[in-house]
Amino acid sequence: MADEKMMSQMSGKGGFIAALDQSGGSTPGALRLYGIADSDYNGDEEMFRLMHEMRVRIMTAPSFSGDKVIGAILFEKTMDGEAKGKPVPTYLWADRGVVPFLKVDKGLAAEENGAQVMKPMPDLDVLLARAAKKGIFGTKMRSVIANADKTGIAAVVKQQFEIGHQILGHGLVPIIEPEVSIKSPTKQEAEAILRDEIAQRLDAVPAGQKVMLKLTIPTVPDFYKPLVDHKAVARVVALSGGYSRADACEKLSHNHGMIASFSRALTEDLRVTMSDAEFDASLAKTIDEIYQASVVKA
Repeated sequence: MADEKMMSQMSGKGGFIAALDQSGGSTPGALRLYGIADSDYNGDEEMFRLMHEMRVRIMTAPSFSGDKVIGAILFEKTMDGEAKGKPVPTYLWADRGVVPFLKVDKGLAAEENGAQVMKPMPDLDVLLARAAKKGIFGTKMRSVIANADKTGIAAVVKQQFEIGHQILGHGLVPIIEPEVSIKSPTKQEAEAILRDEIAQRLDAVPAGQKVMLKLTIPTVPDFYKPLVDHKAVARVVALSGGYSRADACEKLSHNHGMIASFSRALTEDLRVTMSDAEFDASLAKTIDEIYQASVVKA
């Protein structure tokens, strides 16, 4: 059973979710943006150590707190790491008031019918049990939709909800994330198919259980409002999907009930060479911008 205080915060408090879950494929790019070149480290172990240091710097910055950042999505190595001498999930909730989530997917399968389902997760039950013991509230898993193909979109949503029920079985709240590519030539049509597929699956969620949805900001403002209002949905969050932070925030501000869950858009102005004061000032400005887009609607 999900923690009631965390559920109350995630379903009702104003704010947004910080996505700090860059994995092996996206970490080099995130480090480059931060000012750490590929030549500055050797091998995955050193790469992930540098990424963890960046994430801890964000999480321990004075501006990073539950006042505006109500949740944070973690990479598995981050969940297993420490911040200020405490396990990261414990530190986030006890010291910062931020609800911890865990990215659980293992990446994407090859595209089929205009979409990419997730690769198999044979050790998921073991990971979920470990996450629950560490105080993780929920999980996140990502699929990608490139075209308005009903067969492909249906396959993505079916897999997302089947694994979502597995996650619910461990007392965790799944963030269902079927991302529609912002580069899709049929983005609006794909969103229409996706909304119908999700709505059907939500109707089958057992009474008393809730999921979260992480969706690309729709082409038509408030298009996902029926999902926001569904009784089985704790929250609908928006991914930035490659938009700049300014564009993502502007688009999000027209979607009532949706809050941000940004990754690159959160960290795009942070640099390793900044002093701690400069770092926190930059982060505070970004947090306020994303917070305003999440809670103040046009």
